[in-house]
Amino acid sequence: MKETERSLFVSPYNEAVLGRHPDRKVRIFDTTLRDGEQTPGVALSTRDKLQIAQVLDDLGVDSIEAGFPVNSPGEFEAVKAIADAGLKAKICALNRCNQADLDASIKAEVDEAHVFIATSDIHLTHKLRMSREQVLEKAVWAVDYARAHGLVVEYSAEDATRTDIGFLKQVIRKVEEAKADRFDVADTVGSITPEAMRYIVRELRSVSRIPIAVHCHNDFGLATANSLAAVDAGAEQVHVTVNGIGERAGNASLEEVVMGLHAFFGITTGIDTTKLMLASKLVSRLTGITVQPNKAIVGDNAFAHESGIHVHGILGDASTYEPIRPDVVGRDRKIVVGKHTGVHSVESRLKEYGFGLTKEQLGMVTQRVKKLAEDGKQVDDAELLALAYDVQGKSVEGQRPIRLEEFTAITGFNFTPTATISLIVDGEKRRTSETGVGPIDAALKAMRSAVSKGITLDEFRLEAITGGSDSLCQVTVRLGDKEPAPVSAIGRAVGPDIVTTSVDAAMEALNRLLWAKAQIGPAGGPRARNG
Repeated sequence: MKETERSLFVSPYNEAVLGRHPDRKVRIFDTTLRDGEQTPGVALSTRDKLQIAQVLDDLGVDSIEAGFPVNSPGEFEAVKAIADAGLKAKICALNRCNQADLDASIKAEVDEAHVFIATSDIHLTHKLRMSREQVLEKAVWAVDYARAHGLVVEYSAEDATRTDIGFLKQVIRKVEEAKADRFDVADTVGSITPEAMRYIVRELRSVSRIPIAVHCHNDFGLATANSLAAVDAGAEQVHVTVNGIGERAGNASLEEVVMGLHAFFGITTGIDTTKLMLASKLVSRLTGITVQPNKAIVGDNAFAHESGIHVHGILGDASTYEPIRPDVVGRDRKIVVGKHTGVHSVESRLKEYGFGLTKEQLGMVTQRVKKLAEDGKQVDDAELLALAYDVQGKSVEGQRPIRLEEFTAITGFNFTPTATISLIVDGEKRRTSETGVGPIDAALKAMRSAVSKGITLDEFRLEAITGGSDSLCQVTVRLGDKEPAPVSAIGRAVGPDIVTTSVDAAMEALNRLLWAKAQIGPAGGPRARNG
């Protein structure tokens, strides 16, 4: 049994129904750079696209759909740059069934052409205003033309899941005769169920031998389920995007589909699952699309546990409340303290800092954590440690290792935002300047640079409290550090100036973080304390 399989604790009924297929290979076709970029509000530069493509290649995807080269000169340059980057993955470009599109892809020197034309009567009548015969003619021509120019060709029947099955069979037979390499069933508006998807794939396989792919959208929240159902019926490739981004409600999520294939079917993909979190974070940062906390696999809460009952089970054996071991997907487990926290959660977190509290003291800390959470306060590591000290009768007041001495931020038209900050850190003066995308970004970078390059900005939240241009704002900043052991701290501030309020919040978080880090020994072990 592979190491990955030993880290999966899924239901045994999956194997009873689906079987295990360790020798079966399913291709992962990533369209983050094409369909993912069609997410409203997302526009990636060539540099951004190259960076994502390199991470996808390192992740191990089989094909990267780099874009739609005929769309614009900038899009063409991005696709060409990715095609020239020497990646291991096959580089694909999207094309309508016309010569201008295909000539742009040929000129971009991609490996594969993804050609599409709609096949449903809805699209034929209201969008294309073409007959079925005309659609067939254009599809066959496009496949012929792309093949003649040395490209691997994947033909997509747009809106396939609302297409008459008789006509869909006719289409797959015709493009197969034209030497198409793959046939893609596009669930363009996410309107099919898993059982219906199985039906379509099985019907198409009954008349054609070319590999079938699926491209599922998430309008009803079924994109991953439909993709896995298609594979169960014999599909050999799945279109996905990182974090499930894409048009409207998005596409099938790469991380969900891959882990589903591994966990439920035992199917092989070329994906290095330990790098899924890295890819998720990069795409989120470059697109500006935040991953929802409860998102499967890569959401902040995917491996976070607060309930006392759950934490008790996790501390005994992770399989009690986790279907996947977090390190398999590049994650860390989080034990969170809050309203539903039990004594075991508090004890586990405090032991990491060397606190050996009595049973009575642990109960007191737990009750105070619950009270704070019920009052709407988020309890971070520093807050928990302060409660533990207080229960022991020790004060942490006045322990602020950093003091802000001077701060300046400059921004303006045609000027790179720059911040200069002067801090007193344990009596030592440190002065640093940094640039950023804005004055807040520059200021926070300067602060972290002055203290430690290892400090990460894990959360920044800005909220307006009152109306008007002179309104008060509230800023919440969460900072983290993994050395010598993972720790995080939150700072909050309220004020009329967004930049200075952000700095005030960051200063609070920074002091709390360093104080919490000081409770850990230099080698990552706890400082000795008596209960």
